[in-house]
Amino acid sequence: MTLTSLLVFAGALFMAAGSPGPSVAALVARVLSKGTRDVLPFLAAMWIGEAIWLTCAVAGLAAVAETFHLAFVAIKWLGVCYLLYLAWKMWFASQDQNEEKLPEAQSAAKLFFAGMTVTLGNPKIMMFYVALLPSIIDIQSVSIVGWTELVATMFVVLILIDVSWALLASKARGFLKSRRAIRIANRASAGTMAGAAVAIAMR
Repeated sequence: MTLTSLLVFAGALFMAAGSPGPSVAALVARVLSKGTRDVLPFLAAMWIGEAIWLTCAVAGLAAVAETFHLAFVAIKWLGVCYLLYLAWKMWFASQDQNEEKLPEAQSAAKLFFAGMTVTLGNPKIMMFYVALLPSIIDIQSVSIVGWTELVATMFVVLILIDVSWALLASKARGFLKSRRAIRIANRASAGTMAGAAVAIAMR
């Protein structure tokens, strides 16, 4: 891959990933509700999910999508159901900011599953790699080395964007001092998470 091609790809991805969508909404809602302490598995799954879409695009997405169509549909609806479940938990979450609970035994696995389903079922991400990427890069000429460079570039851009969103949400969460403010934040987060589920389900 030429440096120009990588920069064009990075710029397009920065614009697409940086704008609010179901994945960003889910990330912000999670951080507002629970903080950044255990959000890394969620982020890692989002980044790996995008790498999967990028790989599918380079390998020939049409054939892959046709072969695994039912799997992608199942992942999409699993993601929708899980996001709605998280929204329900956020809505009824405790407003006691001093209450510290031990993490669930499989909390990291659950967060990873949530991040993966959100990303693989996100129509915005899918359309970026299906429709836009081929107009930016000559997919047919991408070699293994070129794919590696694209994936590395993708990780740099996504880490920059998603960590920034998480830090901003964490900063906003730091202003929540009263039980009423925490309740409002939890329910706003629940609404955002449910909205992300609806956005994925409707497309």
